[in-house]
Amino acid sequence: MNSAEIRESFLSYFESKGGKRLPSSSLIPDDPSLLLTTAGMVQFKPVFLGVKDLGFTRATTVQKCVRTTDIDIIGTTGRHHSFFEMLGNFSFGDYFKSEACAWAQEYSVDVLGLDPDRIWYSIYEDDDESEVIWRDEVGVPADRIVRMGAKDNFWSAGPTGPCGPCSELYYDQGPELGCDSPDCAPGCDCDRYLEYWNLVFMQYNRDEDGVLTPLPKQNIDTGMGLERIAAILQGVESNFETDVLRTLMGKAEELTGVSYGSGEKSDISLRIVADHARAVTFMIADGILPSNEGRGYVLRRLLRRAVRHGRLLGRTEPFLPAMIDLVIEQMGDAYPETVEHHDLISRIVDAEEQRFGTTLRQGLVFLEEEVATLLREGKTEFDGVKAFTMHDTYGFPFELTTEILAEKNLTVDSAAFTREMEAQRDRARAAVKDESWNTYGGAFSDTLSSDGETEFVGYESDVSDATVVAIIRDGEQKVSLAEGETAQIVLSRTPFYGEQGGQVGDTGTIASSGGAVFRVDDAVIPLAGLVAHKGVLEAGSLSVGESITASIDVLRRERIRRNHTATHLLHWALRLVLGEHVKQSGSHVAPDRLRFDFTHFEAPTSEQLAKVERMVNAKIMERHPVRAYETSLSSAREGGVTALFGEKYGEFVRVLEIGNFSKELCGGTHVSRSTEIGFLKITSEGSVGANTRRMEAVTSFDALEWVEREEREIDETAAVLKVARLDISERVSSLVARVKELESAAQATADSLSETSVIEILEHVEDVGYPILVARVPDMKATGLRTISDNFRARMKGGAVVLAAVDRESGKPILLAAGGDEAVAAGFNAGTLIKTMAPHIGGGGGGRPTMAQAGGSNPEGIDEALKAARSLLGLT
Repeated sequence: MNSAEIRESFLSYFESKGGKRLPSSSLIPDDPSLLLTTAGMVQFKPVFLGVKDLGFTRATTVQKCVRTTDIDIIGTTGRHHSFFEMLGNFSFGDYFKSEACAWAQEYSVDVLGLDPDRIWYSIYEDDDESEVIWRDEVGVPADRIVRMGAKDNFWSAGPTGPCGPCSELYYDQGPELGCDSPDCAPGCDCDRYLEYWNLVFMQYNRDEDGVLTPLPKQNIDTGMGLERIAAILQGVESNFETDVLRTLMGKAEELTGVSYGSGEKSDISLRIVADHARAVTFMIADGILPSNEGRGYVLRRLLRRAVRHGRLLGRTEPFLPAMIDLVIEQMGDAYPETVEHHDLISRIVDAEEQRFGTTLRQGLVFLEEEVATLLREGKTEFDGVKAFTMHDTYGFPFELTTEILAEKNLTVDSAAFTREMEAQRDRARAAVKDESWNTYGGAFSDTLSSDGETEFVGYESDVSDATVVAIIRDGEQKVSLAEGETAQIVLSRTPFYGEQGGQVGDTGTIASSGGAVFRVDDAVIPLAGLVAHKGVLEAGSLSVGESITASIDVLRRERIRRNHTATHLLHWALRLVLGEHVKQSGSHVAPDRLRFDFTHFEAPTSEQLAKVERMVNAKIMERHPVRAYETSLSSAREGGVTALFGEKYGEFVRVLEIGNFSKELCGGTHVSRSTEIGFLKITSEGSVGANTRRMEAVTSFDALEWVEREEREIDETAAVLKVARLDISERVSSLVARVKELESAAQATADSLSETSVIEILEHVEDVGYPILVARVPDMKATGLRTISDNFRARMKGGAVVLAAVDRESGKPILLAAGGDEAVAAGFNAGTLIKTMAPHIGGGGGGRPTMAQAGGSNPEGIDEALKAARSLLGLT
């Protein structure tokens, strides 16, 4: 079976057992304690804790995962990956151990066709129940059930929280892959017994004292690595030899001209290129962009590591886009988001690969400077900490650093480098709390668990009757609220739109028949499905269970609606003008303005921006209908609906259509006709990072006010210049040209000396076999110092000068020495003089015998520098 067939067979099998087939969740998890999605159970955390009810109790998924805490191991083994697929089946208080074990055996043997005599089973050392199930119910031989300790067979969410024993299935790949130890068994570090499926029996809750209490509901969470089971079924010893990864390595072979199996180092590089190409593709498809922090840093590191290993394989031209094309060809059917964002992924990868070429060159310059210092100091070992800096900051491979140093008969302190690498890994592991559950605790979780989700009626209504479900102050639930107190109020239903998808939350009032008035300053979503109304009770008192009327600020909502629909028009126009690679990568929709972030690789021209603005306003004035409807995600994709870059969607989605030209997934509030927007005015556009641009705009009355303000500014400028409005640019151009002329003249004057000053300085010319002038001149720029040098030497035929000054702009000292051929022939050496003088001003420099200069940081040292020059010249 190939990977696609395994994927489908697993999902189909567990659908037949009543599990609901769900799509993989995004690599960007909802849990803020996690950097990336690392397991299939991540999307179900709130379900396991009982704070969310999905409406079904069985599920099955194939989850895309990224783990990089041990990134440096990837490529050196056949099992470690940065990106992998996790096959999972889940029970939320439904079936438990008996079914999980029986179905794992049935799927392994009857569906996949694994030899039952080669499957081994590990259980937690104290889990007698699991042994009975495997032995007596499933019918596996007792001698193939192995008991292991908590490290291997007891899964825990952390120091506290849900946990339970687990049972793992191993496949005996044969003694030829073993370690020949008589004690070799499941759990051994060799490759004979390959663990391919982990069944977690989540049945306890651990408190702070370590006491285990049975959970109200017993859950099942299983995970089977697709790459591992594919290796078993395809009869290969390494995951990299399975169908998808081997095909990717074949592409890397084609691009580099290096064959897999020709050498250990090149094999590692080919594996890394193949592995990282998948991770990079899927991370960008889910909305992660390269940056210097967080997920973006992980992505950039994977990108650069792949490029480095391409270079080690001899490939100097960009190659990753070709790898990306093949990843999407191989996996696009299962993950349509990669197909949808294909162009963007390729463009970003290409831009990063080009940029990294520059980074590598910078790293070489840094290395060369450090090596020069090392040789000057007579040392032979390169600092390992600096080698790590090159690796971490410049992305410069340690292997390349070692190779370059070896060519110069130098070594590197690899122990120090290793210590720095270990410290970085420790920091990474500390930052990524794979099993953190504390996000889901607290008052809002209790509210969601006890009262369910908030019913949102804001698409149809501006006012709604409701009941106060919860009052939360300082993170705790309260029974009532007194006048003047601030709180977050949860209602049974609400017309208030909670901030999400870039749209700000609504404001308004919550009022009771008893005279209570709660001013809502913001509406937020603390947990998916729950709307919290933040504000202050201005009058009366309010209690949980009380009936109220919730009313939004309608005029403010209208302004927000206009701006939100305008972002969709901007997105449409930008894609037509700049290219299909343009994707929305963030937005902020407020009542007074909108901000739209989008992927693009260079600054749009003024003509392009003007065209975008004209296209948007044309669509506004054409009075297109705007409608929204709900459908399944798969139907929306089939209908050509644009999914916003980086957004996460459930099984059912809301589609917003404008006329017959714009269809996007969006949960926000919008106008019903495009003309309601009035018109749009772009107010700014600029870069906010690599590959990302930001545009700001205003609509309706805010756009009108912007234009009126611009007109007033133009009128005032025209009055100052005493020209007509249409003549402003011409007048300003002529004035700018005149100012530049005057500045040049002023600069020339400042960097020259008066005839009187020249005569006075020439009185200090001395004779050392040729005329020599050693002098400090007034503050000026370095260019002025060279001009004065040329003028003095022209007056002193065959002479030389040594000059010092303070740079007028920076305040730093500058030195210059220069001499004609006659002076040099007589023994003058400008380079030697400057090297002698420079340390006195805290600087360095040099040059030829005829011309040399230096800069420094200590202007107080100028007199000592000139004194040193005089001494070297033999002057008293």
